[in-house]
Amino acid sequence: MNPRRAPGNATLLTILLSLLPLPCAADAEYFQSFQDPLKGGGLGPAMITVPAGSFTMGDPHGDGLPDEIPLHKVTIDHEFAIGKYEITFDEYDRYTAATSQPLLAPYPQIADWGRGQRPVVGVKYFDAVAYCAWLSRQTGHRYRLPTEAEWDYAARAGTQTRYWWGDELQLDKANCYNCSSSGEESLRTTPVGSFPANPWGLHDTVGNVWEWTASLWTQNYTGEELHSATPEQVKILPNYLEQRQLALRGGAWNLLARFNRSSSRYYGVAQSHNNNLGFRVLREK
Repeated sequence: MNPRRAPGNATLLTILLSLLPLPCAADAEYFQSFQDPLKGGGLGPAMITVPAGSFTMGDPHGDGLPDEIPLHKVTIDHEFAIGKYEITFDEYDRYTAATSQPLLAPYPQIADWGRGQRPVVGVKYFDAVAYCAWLSRQTGHRYRLPTEAEWDYAARAGTQTRYWWGDELQLDKANCYNCSSSGEESLRTTPVGSFPANPWGLHDTVGNVWEWTASLWTQNYTGEELHSATPEQVKILPNYLEQRQLALRGGAWNLLARFNRSSSRYYGVAQSHNNNLGFRVLREK
């Protein structure tokens, strides 16, 4: 487990961060849900359009983990659309059927969870990239994984609190290990959209499953969070320990709430797959 770092001057930071400009929702196009038609029939994932803007990335409270620093201002200079939900089994199974890919089998320990509207899990980075390429061909728009900065910007939705709803854990707002008012521990994923959306209309940006991003993970923020990794950077190497890690965001169903904060991060190599790892997509505007 990574150690906690010492608290910083959270009060001063909070005041300064409150002065930063936030996106204006005056344009009715923003924060609205839409779906692109697929050439093969049906509709693509539900997407939310968000505007360009600036935000502060990292842990503003001083009680996060060491990879959540330095606190730094990021400008997203382009509008984009991002998945309202994490990609579901239904959506991924449609892709595998259309491309004659093998059906993604669930892990033996989660076979009784069901598929349908639960977030697809067990997908590698390469699987997520291939799904985005298929969506692009089907819709005529460019779909891809979000960079870590784009993901963070959309997930925070103009907030600078520990969670999008505030600094304190509120029960029944997300699927995480200790997030239920029933007192029961989370033992599995929940169907997407089971919990309230953030202020911009995105669901499950806290908990449920970790989500692949397109960016390389670094032990501290170095600028990689602004970029998508190249194929050369994510290629599989004979020595697993020499591979570059990709950033994962959003927390997961089997983690305590403190590991599901807005600034929480994790990592995995491109061929990683697990029962708490999925993805959501971005569409360029």
